[in-house]
Amino acid sequence: MRTTIDRSTRDAVASACEDVRSGGEGDLVDGVVPGLVARPSSTEEVSEVMRAAAAHGLTVVPQGRRTKITWGMPPSTVDLVVDVSAMDRVLEHAAGELIVAAQAGARLSDVRETLAAGGQRLAIDETVAGSTIGGALATNTSGPSRLVTGTARDLLIGVTMVRADGVVAKAGGRVVKNVAGYDIGKLLIGSLGTLGVVTEALFRVHPLPEVQRWVTVETTDAAAVHDAVHAVVHSQAVPAAVEVDLPAAGKGTVSVLLAGQVEGVEGRVRTVSGLLGPGSSTADEAPAGWAAYPWGEGDTGLKLTFVLSGLRDVVAAAHEAGVDLRGSAGTGVLHGAVADPERAAAAVERLRAVCARHGGTVVVVDAPASVKQSLDVWGPVPALDLMRRVKDRFDPDHRLSPGRFVGGI
Repeated sequence: MRTTIDRSTRDAVASACEDVRSGGEGDLVDGVVPGLVARPSSTEEVSEVMRAAAAHGLTVVPQGRRTKITWGMPPSTVDLVVDVSAMDRVLEHAAGELIVAAQAGARLSDVRETLAAGGQRLAIDETVAGSTIGGALATNTSGPSRLVTGTARDLLIGVTMVRADGVVAKAGGRVVKNVAGYDIGKLLIGSLGTLGVVTEALFRVHPLPEVQRWVTVETTDAAAVHDAVHAVVHSQAVPAAVEVDLPAAGKGTVSVLLAGQVEGVEGRVRTVSGLLGPGSSTADEAPAGWAAYPWGEGDTGLKLTFVLSGLRDVVAAAHEAGVDLRGSAGTGVLHGAVADPERAAAAVERLRAVCARHGGTVVVVDAPASVKQSLDVWGPVPALDLMRRVKDRFDPDHRLSPGRFVGGI
């Protein structure tokens, strides 16, 4: 269903941004056709667009390269999409200070290329090809690097956002204006565009390792996966990542990344090879599927969290439920894929029970519309009342990405 926008409202948005057009089938936001699409080229233009939207009571969904536009729940309505893909510059790389600043529409791959020229890296994995800085923050994506460097919450040190009323706010880092009382960066991460439009971000970066080596072993059952992961995590090998790739049917793998200086890495490779056993192999290139989520188009994608001691039970339950698993077993964060939509609800129920028993959760990250309608995408959310109060504070009229986040936020 398409939102109808009257001429005066369109003119008001167009006066704030040169690139404004009617929404179409190519602009669907999880099945919802927007009335208008605005493509601003600066924070100032985003601010003016948001002021116009507020004056006319428009609902707004921010987007970048649309790589994760179906994540979460469909918005209840979309009058205006604010497309930040034109804001794609790396603004600053201060190598001596170990920081990088980029606009929200900058691709992670472009940021990586800029930093690599200076011997550094931003440790946010490109888990979905073509992802942008803003999209990675809005969805809180993470991959193998989280074992050592943490997630975006640990790397973000400054952010510029535009509020629902068009006011520009900056927090952390090189601050012009702070919003007292809130850790704005942490609130925005994972909020699916429901609290504000991120336009710029400042991150801490890390040196590129001199060498990287992967040690991989095939596994046959949940106990073998559990034992291999625990052996490495609790060793002195200092792995940079401990990942698993476990199809629901057939053999899976445990892969360990060792990174650093040549001499040290070679010794640690020998240590890990010994821990994983005689069937292990070593490579200079990442295994297939490294840092990528296991689901494809039409699959139901899951995020599972649990304390590491529960790994055996989680893997066994996933096998029984027909769920492919891949992800950071060393941190107790895995991603799952269910190919058959008819089995998705039962698989989620089974895995939620197991993950809850081990202090974790299961969230449906992405799924066909029929699956989203048949189950609770988010599961139990203990802090829901607090999250609703934060939403009310940042977006009192509930015009930003309405309904996309937990509890209909």
